[in-house]
Amino acid sequence: MAEIAVFWILPAAFLVAAFTDITRFTIPNWLTSVIALFFLPVALWAGIEPIVIIVHLGVGIFALGMGMMFFAFGWLGGGDAKLVAAAALWAGPTAVWIFVLAAALFGGALTMALIFFRKLPLPEFFAAQPWIARLHDHEAGIPYGVALSAGALYALPFMTLSQALAT
Repeated sequence: MAEIAVFWILPAAFLVAAFTDITRFTIPNWLTSVIALFFLPVALWAGIEPIVIIVHLGVGIFALGMGMMFFAFGWLGGGDAKLVAAAALWAGPTAVWIFVLAAALFGGALTMALIFFRKLPLPEFFAAQPWIARLHDHEAGIPYGVALSAGALYALPFMTLSQALAT
């Protein structure tokens, strides 16, 4: 059961977060809540020691605080801040830096791709698609949930639960 949660359900949830962010520029609260709340039962089911679970919770809380600060400064959307916290909770101390670095690199690539995309003329067919037109809008932000989800997926093999279940 824990293997299905970590290797199938968690990646699917991050893919849904990326999809909703790129198409709607929002990440639903229910999705980030499910990702975060799913951690504890899966960790207990996988036999992770309580002290390790507590450390993971600390990493998630710290990430939520940082995300809230970034949101307050206007550097990150609210859904992105919550997604950072949920991903950091799962990553824990063993993989949080891998997650952060990967998300930053994917975010830089995404930003560069959108800058290039926004300089090109948008054909009428694509302009008629609201989500593509919004992505093309120079005033629109960056759907950073895509980069955060990619970073979380990249860090997945390094996470405590992945390593515990792989052995």
